[in-house]
Amino acid sequence: MKLISGPLSMFGAKAQIAIAEKGIDCEIEMVPFSLQHRYTPLHSDVERLNPKKQVPLLLDGEVEIFDSTQIFEYLEHKFPSPALWPENTVRRAQARLLELKSDEVFFQDFKTLMTAAGNTGTPEAQAAIASMDRYYEEIDGLLVSGDWLAGSYSYADIAFFCATWFASILGGAPRPVFRHLAAWQRRMAERPAVSGTTQEISAFLTQNGVPVPAV
Repeated sequence: MKLISGPLSMFGAKAQIAIAEKGIDCEIEMVPFSLQHRYTPLHSDVERLNPKKQVPLLLDGEVEIFDSTQIFEYLEHKFPSPALWPENTVRRAQARLLELKSDEVFFQDFKTLMTAAGNTGTPEAQAAIASMDRYYEEIDGLLVSGDWLAGSYSYADIAFFCATWFASILGGAPRPVFRHLAAWQRRMAERPAVSGTTQEISAFLTQNGVPVPAV
């Protein structure tokens, strides 16, 4: 099995953490990437397999898939233990929705900050940060009664941690007032699967003169 990821890919980091959490023997290949030229020229497998021309990709014999959520699903079916979707039907539905919201709702504001390239003073960036803040407040409320987003530790936690961690690089970190969210971030950062992945990304950021998130 091989995961093709990138040194600064939020979605690649999601897949890397999931693989590490499950203890899967999987080769991790990082495609060429620079802050100046990004993913140009494209890795041949990325160009061949993903119409969006993005990482991550998972290659496992006849299976060749892209998209971090699809990779989550494949890993969960092939390696059911330890489970990373909650067993309870209601909790599982909640976890799936939260994972989707990280990727499709929160990520829209993240993209705005990416476009702003560190200039958080623009009206667009300020609106994105305000939108993120409202979502952080919502998640902080979810964490009042438990350690994890959907009861047990799940893909929802992995997805949202990656989203918040990468948003922090661009000036979209949660405010300290969200103390339940801050405690959850610390719990996440202490997990070996998470810290191993963020340390690799942090090394890339440091090499390129980009501040590393505090969590």
